[in-house]
Order: sequence, then C-alpha cells, then structure tokens
Amino acid sequence: MKLKQILPTTYLLIAVIVMLILNYARPVTQLIPTPWNLLGLLPLGFGLWINIVADRAFHQAQTTVKPFEEPTALITDGAFAISRNPMYLGFVLILVGAATLLGSLTPFLVILPFCAWIDRGYVSFEEQALAEAFGAGWSKYKESTRRWL
Repeated sequence: MKLKQILPTTYLLIAVIVMLILNYARPVTQLIPTPWNLLGLLPLGFGLWINIVADRAFHQAQTTVKPFEEPTALITDGAFAISRNPMYLGFVLILVGAATLLGSLTPFLVILPFCAWIDRGYVSFEEQALAEAFGAGWSKYKESTRRWL
C-alpha cells in the first residue's frame, strides 16, 4: 500500500494512540493539573467542528475529501477562506486538546512531528494536485489564503 493511499485520519488515530502510550508509560511531568486539563475540550471540540464543516464543504462541492483522488472543485469559502487546510488544522487542534486533557508533557511531543508529517506527506502533494487541476484559480487562492493559519 502506498503512503498516499493511507488516509490522514489514520495518522491522527496513530498520533492519539502514541500520546496515550507516552502519557501512561512516560508521563515525565504533569504540566496541566486537574481540573485545568478539561480546557483541552475546547481545542478538541473546535478541531472536530472544523473537520465537520470542511467535510460538508467537500460534499456540497461534490469533490473528493481523499487526498490521493483527483479534485473536481476548488473550495475557497467558509473554513477554506481562513486556511487552505482546515481539516489538518482541525487535526492539530484535536491533538492539542487531547494532550491538554492528558496533562503531562510527553503527549505534546507528538504534535510537531505530526504537523511535519502531514505537511510533507499530504499538504505538499495535495497542493501540487490542486495547482495542476485549477491553475490560475489555485494560484490566486494560494496567494490570498495561508497554508495553515
């Protein structure tokens, strides 16, 4: 199976599992005590909401949400007016929320490698596909909207 055929949500799940393992096997230090760790529900919930909104935009535009399939529409409004990659931004917020809920240092160590992996493994590939499919429309959108935030 090629890397591009593995959905990014699989890597999100792996990242959450690694966070849990690190938290319970090697918590290092408790950064966020109870009840303050419950603040993690905010980024976690916002990340889920962003993903739902972005997924709906894909369905309304009748284009694929899968990164290895050919796009048929360029979505530039809604969440996509703020970020070219709102779903990946949502994934990162989910991880920040999960790490905050767990409260120890080690879960936070997963977030940056996850961002780098997604950026290099998916975002670059997707942006190339969008440039090929939408040419000048993509270029204009790329100039006006940031990759992440």
